[in-house]
Amino acid sequence: MTLPNDVNQSISIAVIEILKSRFDKFPSDYTTNRNAPFHEAFLSAFRDKMAVSKTDPTLLVSLSSWLHGLNTTLGQSFFERVANILCGGEKKEWTSKKDGNLQISHKQKEIINTICTELSNSSCVPCKNREEKLINEASGGELVNALDFSADVLFVDEDETINAIELKSVKPNSGELRGEKQKILEGRTALNHLYKGKRVNFFIGFPFDPTVTEEEDACSYNKNRFLSKIIGGDKFFDSDEILIASELWDYLSGQPNTMQSIIELINNIATTEFERKFEQLYRYEFPSFDAKMHLLEEWKLYDELKIQKNNAKLRKKCANIRREMNYLDQGCFDSKGKYKTERVKTLLARIGE
Repeated sequence: MTLPNDVNQSISIAVIEILKSRFDKFPSDYTTNRNAPFHEAFLSAFRDKMAVSKTDPTLLVSLSSWLHGLNTTLGQSFFERVANILCGGEKKEWTSKKDGNLQISHKQKEIINTICTELSNSSCVPCKNREEKLINEASGGELVNALDFSADVLFVDEDETINAIELKSVKPNSGELRGEKQKILEGRTALNHLYKGKRVNFFIGFPFDPTVTEEEDACSYNKNRFLSKIIGGDKFFDSDEILIASELWDYLSGQPNTMQSIIELINNIATTEFERKFEQLYRYEFPSFDAKMHLLEEWKLYDELKIQKNNAKLRKKCANIRREMNYLDQGCFDSKGKYKTERVKTLLARIGE
């Protein structure tokens, strides 16, 4: 089953915006590197090893900084954006500074503290069903504020199940998982209070499984192996509390092979021809009309494809409207790679009149 066109388009736009940003920041002049005297001093010890692969230490420092930026963009922006596109969800925060804290019972807070302490000293093993039963049995009585928590993705299933997912790096910091466990337990309990009578799932999501070997499918996963590799993973989390790799992306879309579809979309756009093709889209200068339509189809920009197919009709409708005539002569991305949502929305509305 393939993803719907509007989902493919939204993911493609996210890919194009990130690629354009990363191309603009790609280090082309290594003489302007930021000062990194300690890195360069340590790397001097590896000059002979780098010489084998013809790697320049100065270039390595520069590329490392660029790659760190890409990692940050993927982790803090791309994965969350794509996740919410797939399920029609949204990021939600329940904190004292944002939408206010949710509440749980005082007894539930105590039980959650006890569970986390027992997991921390290894006097019990993580078991989602047992923990949920203990927490549910402690409901009632005085209410207190739950910890500040957020869900990177919050969406409702067809059966009205509330799904909250906190997306995490596949290399969480040492000591981070105890706090995450407490936050997940308090968050799920608080959402149960908020959405009384409805089932609530609260998962930690990992976008891929770094323990997958070359012999295995890149989109596959092995939860037990992954949890055993991250510090505190199998100590604090039941495998039923996490979603990883294709399991995560399929869960979000409700369709199989979603992770493969996302990677295909990226591969389709992220080629060595990207800069040349983006420049054509930005300037709206193509060798022919067919070349324009081919690129819009290739990059899944279906709304723009519709606008171009209706170009003659739009020019008649917008003849005396300066703003919309200007829109018609523009490309669908600005110079920084941002998609011109207002332009596209305005022209599509005009087609429908």
